[in-house]
Amino acid sequence: MKTGVIIVAAGRGERAGGDLPKQYREIGGEAVLARTVEAFQSALPEASICVVINPADQDRFDALGLGAQSVFGGATRSASVKAGLDQLSALNPDTVLIHDAARPFVSDALIGRVVTALEAGPAALPALGMTDALFTARDHNMTGPLNRDEVFAAQTPQGFHFQQLLAAYDRLGPQAMHDDAGVAQMAGLTVRVVEGDPDNFKITRPEDFEKAETMLRQTDPIFVTGQGYDVHRLEPAESMWLCGVEIEAGLGLVGHSDADAGLHALTDAVLGAAGAGDIGQHFPPSDPRWSGASSDQFLLHALALLREAGGDLVHADITVICERPKIGPHRTAMRRRVAELLGLPEARVNIKATTTEKLGFTGRGEGLAAQAVATARMS
Repeated sequence: MKTGVIIVAAGRGERAGGDLPKQYREIGGEAVLARTVEAFQSALPEASICVVINPADQDRFDALGLGAQSVFGGATRSASVKAGLDQLSALNPDTVLIHDAARPFVSDALIGRVVTALEAGPAALPALGMTDALFTARDHNMTGPLNRDEVFAAQTPQGFHFQQLLAAYDRLGPQAMHDDAGVAQMAGLTVRVVEGDPDNFKITRPEDFEKAETMLRQTDPIFVTGQGYDVHRLEPAESMWLCGVEIEAGLGLVGHSDADAGLHALTDAVLGAAGAGDIGQHFPPSDPRWSGASSDQFLLHALALLREAGGDLVHADITVICERPKIGPHRTAMRRRVAELLGLPEARVNIKATTTEKLGFTGRGEGLAAQAVATARMS
């Protein structure tokens, strides 16, 4: 099932104060919008994310380097959501989640509840029940009680079957609505309510930034880094495997397995982040089981150990050091394959190449080296 995500970030957030729109102000050293986008990239790595921005914020958005597409919003929230829907329509996702940029503490669990609810119905809304007594008032006078069991506070992300919501917005026209679930209900769609999350609050006023900073001090995860290094000798051959991609350049890498130095270095980096030794301990070259083995197996094993240790890989960087083969023509394919193996967006995988200016064994073309760094978030 293809999922699209629309993050609404076109507002000015004037009630929040400050010199910048609230979605570009920082909490814990990172922009609110960046934290929000990254939450969805982590929870739904295969989703297509579209951020609806104000035209005046294009440079601010580009500077964040989020790896998400953007589209200009309209004068109202409804117009902005419609712009996001139109932008995603070329991809025609099965479902779409719509989320406020100013809710940076959205959790994987909450996103998962909305996605699961869409398997049983056309629309889903996370909401919080009320615990206080509720009443209506006019001119500062109480006019009547409300049944708190029937009153809920709506949150985002709100989820929908894409084509049904797009049709609902087409019928809405220029009318402004504050809530996407309301648009869906007006179109006759049943909206299922799922459990919200108190931490998923919307930054609205100046004091909300203080609350957010306090939450981050209490909940920000620990990040760890592992590094890896590997070398293999070069020899004439039809092809070699490097960073998960077969390269036909008249050269091969010599080793017990497929000798993919890029994936070997990355495997060691992931093992380092997990505190789980090195590749030689887990896959000794003396073991015939690994003769000619694909290095994908080594990397996936290291990732499993990292998860067992409570880690979640968030970024990988590989540097290939050689005179030959030329890495440039293969860089995109390498990045795509490594991202696929790691389960990361391509934006969180980097492949670099350099030479040693004809010095040493790599400079003489006798071998190839690779370095890797892996960053993981630990729970």
